[in-house]
Amino acid sequence: MTLLRPVRPLRPVRPLRRDLYAAVAAALLVAAAVLVGRYVYTYDDLIVGWPPLLGRWDPHAGPGTPAAVLVAAATVAYGPAVAARLPWRALLPAAWGASMAWIWSLALIDGWRTGVAGRLTTRNEYLTVIDRWHDIPATLRDFTAHILIHSPDNWPAHVAGHPPAATLTFVLLDRIGLGGGGWAGAWCITAGAAGCVAVLVTVRALAGEHGEHLARRAAPFLVLAPAAVWLGTSADAYFAAVAAWAVALLALTVTGRSLWWALGSGLLFGLTCFLSYGLTLVAVIAAAVLLLGRRGVRQRPVLFVPLLAGAAVVPVAFTAAGFDWWEAYHLLVTRYYEGAAGVRPYGYWVWANLACTVLITGLATAAGLRRTGSVLARRRDDTVSDETVRLAILVAAGLLALLVADLSGMSKAETERIWLPFALWLLPSCAFLPHPRAWLATQATLPLLLNHLVATGW
Repeated sequence: MTLLRPVRPLRPVRPLRRDLYAAVAAALLVAAAVLVGRYVYTYDDLIVGWPPLLGRWDPHAGPGTPAAVLVAAATVAYGPAVAARLPWRALLPAAWGASMAWIWSLALIDGWRTGVAGRLTTRNEYLTVIDRWHDIPATLRDFTAHILIHSPDNWPAHVAGHPPAATLTFVLLDRIGLGGGGWAGAWCITAGAAGCVAVLVTVRALAGEHGEHLARRAAPFLVLAPAAVWLGTSADAYFAAVAAWAVALLALTVTGRSLWWALGSGLLFGLTCFLSYGLTLVAVIAAAVLLLGRRGVRQRPVLFVPLLAGAAVVPVAFTAAGFDWWEAYHLLVTRYYEGAAGVRPYGYWVWANLACTVLITGLATAAGLRRTGSVLARRRDDTVSDETVRLAILVAAGLLALLVADLSGMSKAETERIWLPFALWLLPSCAFLPHPRAWLATQATLPLLLNHLVATGW
């Protein structure tokens, strides 16, 4: 009699394999965006030199090359261990310093002039109009009259495309003696690097003491973010940091810290909306913070008083000075479609924008987002901890804000720069990944390749 051997059940696909599938899918999305952009569309269709990125193919090296390789290697080798062992108060400045080292070294691959000092002085940038702000109140009153392309003395693209607080920042830097592209670039890099600290503070505050390990695991990924290619040097790095700290101070408030943090959060939220129209979507991330901190909100509903009072300061000041945010926004929409956006096809950019997101967040983040979805799907499972669910909700809010921006049609290309404030909130998903050094290596390799092979610009 022949005995039948029992059939062994098929082993489920391991989570690590699924992570790799997610990373491969993200890489294929980028490849599709490159191939379709180059062989289906023309430059006159997309108006970008190296689709989906605004740039051109230009293999090169520079003075920042050795430093970038050294920072990458050191962070990959020692970053996870250092982040796990440093006292929390020491970790935050260490992360800020390491992030600045990474951004500076990548920027200097293009050299001081091209990579830093000249970035904000090109014809579409803020520094070209400094001499038109001799009378700040009068300029604010007249700001909307120069937004449309056919208006007299129209503003350059980036000035017209943002509320006046963006340009006014560089005007004030010039007034205190920090004029020129070098100082402006240093300001943006220094501020932009601080964004990673704000994200760490937020994650730790919302996940609680038992969730601090998630912030520590995320720290090296925030430091080695591929977004560093565009954090140095663009004004959007500065915008990203202001928005991130607005969220961080709100997270500190709802978890029981001083109500003064609520006032500071409100001030920064108000400023954020007057730095970039699109950053009103940071409200989605703020809503997630209020949801996660709802116990603290119920215990101290009075926190809304300083929060709303602070949020009103910047809008009231600009409105009193004669600037109408809503009128300017509607004029901007018209200006947007008078320019490149009127030509660029929505059918390509609505998904190619997401390929740009892969390039600023990395393949590890694609795997981390897969794990984020898994955590949310199993949030009622006893094996899933509360702190991981909280982090997953925060990351999901950042992703939702980004997707809304994408579907709006007001983000056709250049999202590798425009979406920096949202990209910062996707990176903490890497805290869910095992084998951090291997994933960190992929994160470091991507920006090194990009900055050595493509001349990015805007």
